Amino acid sequence: MTQLHYQSLSDTCRQLKSGALSSVDVTEHLLERITTLDPSLKSYALLLADSALSNAERLDAERTAGKPLGALHGVPIAIKDLLFTEGVATASGTVVMADFKPKYTATVVRKLKDAGAVIIGKTQLTEGAFGAHHPDIEPPKNPWDVTRWTGVSSSGSGVAVAAGLAYGALGTDTGGSIRFPSASCGLVGIKPTYGRVSRYGAFALAESLDHIGPMTRTVEDAARMLAVIAGQDANDATTLQAPVANYFASASERLPATTIGVDWAYASAGVDADVVATIREALDRFTDLGAQVVEVTLPDEYKQLVNEWGLTCGLECAKAHAGYFPESKDKYGPVLANLLELGLSVAPAKYAELEDLRAVFRNKMDAMFASVDLLIAPCMRSLPPSVEEMNRAVDHEDERAEFITFTAPFNYSGHPSITLPSGFADNGLPKAFQLIGQHLGEPSLVRAGFAHEQALGTIVYPDL
Repeated sequence: MTQLHYQSLSDTCRQLKSGALSSVDVTEHLLERITTLDPSLKSYALLLADSALSNAERLDAERTAGKPLGALHGVPIAIKDLLFTEGVATASGTVVMADFKPKYTATVVRKLKDAGAVIIGKTQLTEGAFGAHHPDIEPPKNPWDVTRWTGVSSSGSGVAVAAGLAYGALGTDTGGSIRFPSASCGLVGIKPTYGRVSRYGAFALAESLDHIGPMTRTVEDAARMLAVIAGQDANDATTLQAPVANYFASASERLPATTIGVDWAYASAGVDADVVATIREALDRFTDLGAQVVEVTLPDEYKQLVNEWGLTCGLECAKAHAGYFPESKDKYGPVLANLLELGLSVAPAKYAELEDLRAVFRNKMDAMFASVDLLIAPCMRSLPPSVEEMNRAVDHEDERAEFITFTAPFNYSGHPSITLPSGFADNGLPKAFQLIGQHLGEPSLVRAGFAHEQALGTIVYPDL
């Protein structure tokens, strides 16, 4: 029998709605587990125990009174600590913002609460959601192997969900920050279409590249969370007017006529054999499920976008930090400070060149998706690397560019992606891959993800 903390979000929600579980009991169970385990795992920046229990009591009373219950009724969920919560510290992984208390709540957090979620805490992230944790903040630890990378920047969200310290969490993704921790921690992560989810009340890394999405242990859970947070928002002019689908409604164990594209040069050049084998294994499963696999060629513009992602990110990040940097530079860690210095030096003409290249790449991707439904690719070029290896890589721009080869292009283009667990390597580390979909193609991603999940079987998370 699955332990309570490792039940799926969706199963837990169904039991809460039926009265088989109470939100207070579930919340107390997770708080006790967090108190026991998180001093070593470091996934939470801030635990919201009192407000979580108060909201759990209210939600239990509403169920008893027969009031309508939301899609996340009574379920403890964590949010990344760059999402504003009115009157509650939101540090964004920094020291300089440690005492910042927003005057309003982020749209996605409000939507979670409106759907009945219990916000149990705010998860740790890298400084400003870039590549490294602030030197004064101890990074989260991967529950599969503490010597291995958690993925960044949504490191705390990944660890909290994989360790059974939350049923789901929100992450953000500017160059891979939902996909890296999802792959490293054995989770399902959805980076939605740009504009599908409001960014209002999220402290930006780079506004034109930032995406907010769910990180969970099952595809149904991710679909459930996405349906809650998606939709147009008058406070975010970049949100899309398209109606929000019931993302899980069409999921089944077999796929309808689905064509999956693979660019083998893209998916294998410089990629470890274990990761290439994972892609081949996934394609074999999809073929057995009824999908057709065809070879495609990714638009060549992705190479320059990957190599110069730091210029776009840096310029936009400097705008976000204008109230703190360079005046308070001494409170910044070296990695984020270097990005901000770079951003302040980027010429407007260079930024405009990359914006033009972005449009070309996006249009060519759309043309490719006229012939395939989905694209398969690695999330990372290796299995979860060691912490030491990633600490070295983050200091070298060329290595950093190589690592975002499979993620950053789709932040530029805004196409949605789902990261899927794919079993375990011989050393016990989780394997993963991603599917990229057409603009607003989240239903197809969920459908394929669920079919793959059913074919693969249940992931057993660490017994901590």
